[in-house]
Amino acid sequence: MKRDSLKELLAWKIQDKRKPILLRGARQVGKTYLVRELASSFDSYVEINFEQEPDLVRIFDRDLNAKRIIRDLGISTGLDLIPGKSLLFLDEIQECPNAIKALRYFYEEIPDLHVIAAGSLIDFALEKTGLPVGRVSLYYLFPLSFHEFLTARGHEKLRHGIGESSPLNPPNPAIHEKAFSLLMEYFAIGGMPEIVDAWCNNQNIKECYQLLHSLVETFRQDFEKYSRRRNQIAHLNLLLEKIPTMLGEKFRYNRINADLRGREISPALELLEKACLIYRVYHTAANGIPLGAEVRQDRFKVIMVDIGLCQSLLGFDPGSWIVNSRQALSNKGKLTEAFVGQELIAYGNLRRRPGLYYWHRDKRGSQAEVDYVVASQAEILPIEVKSGAAGSLKSLHLFIKQKQRPLGFRLWHNTYRRDGKVLSYPLYDVTGIEEKLETGQM
Repeated sequence: MKRDSLKELLAWKIQDKRKPILLRGARQVGKTYLVRELASSFDSYVEINFEQEPDLVRIFDRDLNAKRIIRDLGISTGLDLIPGKSLLFLDEIQECPNAIKALRYFYEEIPDLHVIAAGSLIDFALEKTGLPVGRVSLYYLFPLSFHEFLTARGHEKLRHGIGESSPLNPPNPAIHEKAFSLLMEYFAIGGMPEIVDAWCNNQNIKECYQLLHSLVETFRQDFEKYSRRRNQIAHLNLLLEKIPTMLGEKFRYNRINADLRGREISPALELLEKACLIYRVYHTAANGIPLGAEVRQDRFKVIMVDIGLCQSLLGFDPGSWIVNSRQALSNKGKLTEAFVGQELIAYGNLRRRPGLYYWHRDKRGSQAEVDYVVASQAEILPIEVKSGAAGSLKSLHLFIKQKQRPLGFRLWHNTYRRDGKVLSYPLYDVTGIEEKLETGQM
């Protein structure tokens, strides 16, 4: 399964002054697979999984001498580790805190050795060991984006055609319908690699749904590994059930459980965030860059890492996206908004922790809200998500006027269009907005 992130890792490989990579992301988003793909470009590859091979933890317990560690790993595995020609992958590194500390010494003592570390729960280990600041590069990996899904389904030409489309150059209606049909497949199963692989192989929606349920249970089993108190496991399970019902809404602790206070639930919410299972979309005043400088920490929405997992928790029938896609889309506007957030994260900068923002004006008799606000090329631009044919753009126009912005974007079920200062893009081309923001081609 080809991942766009591989290009980033290949660029890292040929850098003169590279640092070890710490690859972060939720469980089962494909970190190990991605590194193995990169490994095919090396003369030799050594993979250490500290969950599967706990005895190797002792190699790091003696001291943090990088050359001694490399020697002992070579002896233990029977494989050569040659600086400049070998890739060393330390998987589930949270099980070996000293290995996290050793990353610094790999960089300082053996800078030519390519080292990547990963772990599904690595953020919890970093709380205790700390991050070797200035000695490692952080990369984030997420579920497959829709365009990666197109590649996995064998529609690379269609992906390329979408990339060339714009409000000034809309595609043929037949191409639009094909892209929309495949988008509905993605809405049905999400972007978790195991589920996408199963769908590509047999297109059995029931099997995919069962796999999603199993994946949710895997995440639940992890709760015991990182919950700090026994009652937090119950809070984590409660949040996992309730968050999907609150998509597109301001998060309210009393919606989780009326008998629990915010200070009781908040730590569990932070734990889900560290496990990369959820992301917050913060309210921002959007008066200047960076957008994060004007956030309201107490005002945020929450989306999950993957819409397939979200639907599994909600108990939705995934087949409706394929059998009756237009009606399913119009009835599930909040899930569509969550999809756009997932896409914005996937197409963002892989070296920065994801940051999502929305704008809301709470004025008596005149409330307004824009689903997402993004910043690029010193501009702040609003994005409104529309799942159905109905719905005005009153909030979007208000934001453009009040903030004196040059443009605004609408993501919808229809094709590309321009109406004054509003550029409309189909939901299958969130990446088109990202690319134009990066290049400044408005």
